[in-house]
Amino acid sequence: MHTLCASTLIGEFFVIGFAGLVAMKDPDLTQATVWTVCGVTMLLSVLLCGMLSRPGAVQIGWALQIGLVLSGFVVPTMFILGAVFAGLWWCSVHYGRKIDVIKARWAAQAEAAAPDAA
Repeated sequence: MHTLCASTLIGEFFVIGFAGLVAMKDPDLTQATVWTVCGVTMLLSVLLCGMLSRPGAVQIGWALQIGLVLSGFVVPTMFILGAVFAGLWWCSVHYGRKIDVIKARWAAQAEAAAPDAA
């Protein structure tokens, strides 16, 4: 699960960075507003990558996704990006857990099939 979640977070980092560049062309938004929203989100995405093995990291990831959606009140484009990334986060968590179960099953089978080294 950690690999899929980390990939999603790194993807968010880059896409939000590029979205910030596009949002700066909006005459209704200031650079400070755009980079506050985008910069904080990018920083939190990278920090969360390092915390994925800790308890509660998935819940913090959900809080980040909700924050992304809510940041759409400041930068309207973020409504769409936030919804897309929340869906990707759900997929990462859901399918990542399934992959973890399969990997554990394979490891158990490999351990049972290996000859005793003792």
